[in-house]
Amino acid sequence: MAARDAATVPATGRIRPIRPDRDLAHVTKFGQPLKMTETETLCNGQWLRLKRRGRWEFAERVNAGGGVIIVAVTPEDRLLLVEQYRAAIQSRTIEMPAGLVGDLAHSAGEHAVEAARRELLEETGYEAGRIEFLMAGPSSSGMSNEIMAFVRAYDLVRVHAGGGDETEEILVHEVPRAEAARWLVRKMSEGYSVDPKMFAGLYFLEHGEALFAGADLPGAKR
Repeated sequence: MAARDAATVPATGRIRPIRPDRDLAHVTKFGQPLKMTETETLCNGQWLRLKRRGRWEFAERVNAGGGVIIVAVTPEDRLLLVEQYRAAIQSRTIEMPAGLVGDLAHSAGEHAVEAARRELLEETGYEAGRIEFLMAGPSSSGMSNEIMAFVRAYDLVRVHAGGGDETEEILVHEVPRAEAARWLVRKMSEGYSVDPKMFAGLYFLEHGEALFAGADLPGAKR
């Protein structure tokens, strides 16, 4: 969550709406006030771009159309989770299999379901017979314009050991479905960083089919 500046929090402690004519007068571009609808690029990286719209700075991916998280259970009713080191937080994390959508040259324009099939096989070694789209939404709307989708994978067949591509070192965990929530909490107590979205994934595992059945949601493949 972004910190509010002093202009938005009066001495009374009550939050008032921003007054663009006064509070944003210091935001300029080439000496002229920057309108809230204007967007400028502050920095271009290899994978990320930093932008500013009005007073708000945010990041966007250069090479992808969003991300996808895969809720997958083996025929033995074990939830697939992956462990890997994340440089940004300097910690090992526990996550559901996931990946970027359309980040490869030959996959531009792919749908989240197609990316999920590729990423699940690459990271865990399991191939899905069927993948259903659940929902999509912002991963961190205060910091990035990235849209993250959830999908459910069915009818898994083990093809290889998994572990990711040549740039990744992924350890695959198969956790009994009924024990998954407590297993994640135990990993947190051991010092692992656990993505809070994992608990949303557990909810979708039990209730996703009924919750989203028949819903005409943005991002669903038609």
